[in-house]
Amino acid sequence: MNILQLCSKVPNPPKDGGAVAMDILTKGLIGHGAGVKVLALSTYKHPFDENKISADYLAKTNIEAVFVDTRPKPVKAFLNLFSNESYNMSRFYSKEVDSKLTDVLKSNSFDVIQLETLFVAPYVNTIRKYSKAKIVLRSQNIEYKIWEQRTANTNNPILKFYYGLLARRLKVYELRMLNNYDGIAAITPEDTEGFRKLGCTKPLVSIPFGIDISSIKTDTTIKEEFPSCFHLGAMNWGPNIEGVKWLLDNVWEKVTALQPDIKLYLAGRYMPEWLNKLDKKNIEVVGEVKSQFEFMQSKGIMLVPLLSGGGMRIKIIEGMATGKTIISTSLGAEGVPYEHKKNILIANTPEEFADRINLCVNDPGLYRSIGKNSQQLVNEHFDNNKICRNLLDFYEQLLRS
Repeated sequence: MNILQLCSKVPNPPKDGGAVAMDILTKGLIGHGAGVKVLALSTYKHPFDENKISADYLAKTNIEAVFVDTRPKPVKAFLNLFSNESYNMSRFYSKEVDSKLTDVLKSNSFDVIQLETLFVAPYVNTIRKYSKAKIVLRSQNIEYKIWEQRTANTNNPILKFYYGLLARRLKVYELRMLNNYDGIAAITPEDTEGFRKLGCTKPLVSIPFGIDISSIKTDTTIKEEFPSCFHLGAMNWGPNIEGVKWLLDNVWEKVTALQPDIKLYLAGRYMPEWLNKLDKKNIEVVGEVKSQFEFMQSKGIMLVPLLSGGGMRIKIIEGMATGKTIISTSLGAEGVPYEHKKNILIANTPEEFADRINLCVNDPGLYRSIGKNSQQLVNEHFDNNKICRNLLDFYEQLLRS
C-alpha cells in the first residue's frame, strides 16, 4: 500500500506532541511494509532541516517540505474580521504547497492520502483533481472545540470576542469538510463519537497515539527526586500556557501549605519570558530538556492541569510508559482508558490537585503502585505496532469499498 502523508508541520525530528503523533505513525506504517511518502509544511516553529534527519528516514520517506509562514499577522488578522473565512485555516494554505502537491500527485500513484490534522484540509480539492486515492483525515482534535474552551476560560472581553469569532468560523469550516473525506481516523473514542454526532456519515475509526514500547528504557542510574512534581510540555501551545498559569495561580500555594519543602519543575520548549523571570520558592523553570524520558525518570509526580484542548495528551502516554504517577484533569486524560486511583489520579479543582499531590507524598506505596499500573496500561493499549496494523486494516476496508 502506498500512502502520502500530508503533514501540517515537519514531523521529524519531532518537536512537540503533534509532531510525535505524526512521526510514530510514519515509522509504524513503514514497519508494516507500507510505502510512505511525507510532504510537509515547513514553518518557523517546525523548520525543515535535512541535516537533523537520519539518512534512513530520508531514504524511506523521501520527505519534502515547503515553507509556509503560518505565524499570525496583526494586519491580516484584522482584515480577516471583515471576511467570512476561518483565519485559523487560511494561514495554512499556500500556492507553493499546492503546486508541490500537484507535482507529487502527478508523479506518483497513491492508495491513501493521509491528512495530518484539519489544517491541511484546504488541499483536498487539489488531491481530488490529481489523484483517485482515498483521502483520510488523521484527526488529533476536534479543532473548533479547543477555541470554544479557550473562549469560555478567557475573562478579557476583547479576547473573548475574538476567540469566539475564531471558534465559530473554524466550526463552520470543520463541519463543512466532515463528509469531504473518504474516512476519518480520530485519536480518541470521544472524538470518533463527536464526529458522528456532528453529522459525519463517512467511515470512522478510533486510532489512538501509539508508542514504541521497546524504545522506552529505564535508566537504573537515574535517581528519582521524591517528593517532587513536574510539568512537561511545549509552552507555545495555548492550553499548556493556560494550564500552567492556573496551576501557579490557584494550586501551588495550597500544595506548599501542606508540603512546604516540595519542588515543582516546569520543563519544555518555548518558555515565555514571564515564566523565565518567575522567582518563587520551590519552583524551578527548567526549559527545554535534552532527554524527556530521562527528565521524567528523575522527577516525581507528573502534573497535567489542562483546562482546554481535545484529543489525546501524548505526554500522558509517554509519562505512563516510564511508570510515572500522573495527576490530570478529566479533560487532560481524555482518550485514556484509565481508572482513577488505579493507574492515574484525576483532579479537576485546585483543592483536588493539592489533595492528590498530598496523597502521593504521604502514601509512597500508593504512588508507586499507580505508576506501575500506568505502565501496564500503556503496554496493553498503546503499542504502536498494533495501532498501525489497525490503521492499515481500516485503509484496506476503504480500498475495497
